[in-house]
Amino acid sequence: MNNERLTPVMGAERIQSLDVIRGLAIFGIFFVNMPSFFAPILYLNPKTWWTGELNQWTNNFIDIFAQASFYTLFSFLFGFGMILFKERALAKGYSFYPLITRRLMVLLLFGCLHAFFVWHGDILITYAVVGAILLLFHKAKPITLLIWALVLIFVPNLFLGGLMFVAIMFEPSINSVLYNEQLALKSVEIYSTGGFWEITIQRFQDWYFVNNVASIFALVITLLPMFLLGAFIAKKKWFEGHDEDVKKVKILWLISFVIGVPMKLLPYFTDKNPATDYLQDTIGGPGTALFYATTVVLLMRVPIWKKLLSPLAFVGRLSLSNYLFQSIVCTLLFYGYGFGLYGKIELFTGFLLTIGIYILQIILSFLWLKKFRFGPFEWIWRTLTYGMKVDIRNKAIR
Repeated sequence: MNNERLTPVMGAERIQSLDVIRGLAIFGIFFVNMPSFFAPILYLNPKTWWTGELNQWTNNFIDIFAQASFYTLFSFLFGFGMILFKERALAKGYSFYPLITRRLMVLLLFGCLHAFFVWHGDILITYAVVGAILLLFHKAKPITLLIWALVLIFVPNLFLGGLMFVAIMFEPSINSVLYNEQLALKSVEIYSTGGFWEITIQRFQDWYFVNNVASIFALVITLLPMFLLGAFIAKKKWFEGHDEDVKKVKILWLISFVIGVPMKLLPYFTDKNPATDYLQDTIGGPGTALFYATTVVLLMRVPIWKKLLSPLAFVGRLSLSNYLFQSIVCTLLFYGYGFGLYGKIELFTGFLLTIGIYILQIILSFLWLKKFRFGPFEWIWRTLTYGMKVDIRNKAIR
């Protein structure tokens, strides 16, 4: 092996639309994650915890445009990226299995450190675990990937959503069971005034509340189909900007719009309850994720839109570092071992803060990429994956 083989995907090899989509996904994920950084969102009802028109507008905006749409979008990108990684590794003469195993193990390590020592809402552990399941499909034909993706999205979720509707018919008060004000108040006290280890214990409890054994099935049927859908698109190469693929992307855009948007709005034009919320997330989330992705691909063909969207690519090229940066900065702002602002921020204030920090990330990412080829955590990831130091400096490019 030589250092030339370890050159990251650069220049013409990169698909700029993917970098923009990654940057958009990081932005959308941040909108969803921000309330969890400064409030016990796991245990509270945002409509009663925060009052005022601006806060309710913010909650509805995040619910419709971001909730369940962007972590599924990033899942789509993860599946897409695994196929690109495999194709590039084989083209460079590497054995795929040792590389992908190390790549997923390092991601799992990042996830554990992030979840247990920074923020409980980590998604990297789940990506690493479900990514291992995706390996069962990496040799599958595109049509096989598509069929499995559609079956996993629609069959279990429509079935479970129907069961929820039946349960609500017999027990209308089931919605109130989802919230626990006592646990919410305990979280506020610990996160706002506790020391690092006290907060770490609470952080682990919050992580396990979402990532327990009972939730494994739900996580798999949520993420795996988007991994498969991303792998399908990557194998079909529809996002690489070829003119002959534009019609196919437009068809995907229309289908995802017709499915995703009505399902995202379902709780607002019917009755908002656990069943409609579930279908909004599990069907509407993947639908709008694909809608966002195809919208970017189509807009990037228009010069003015390509210019307007291109700053998102700076963040997207450093997506792992920027994802972790958001957690580190926000926990320092809100937790007791930092500035202790947990529980003291309004939802709308958090919304504005999200925009401000993201703009800072665009600037910092732009400046970083002037000197370095990829982000610090991307560098560690690549170095440990390939088992040798990869040069991070721009001057290494010939």
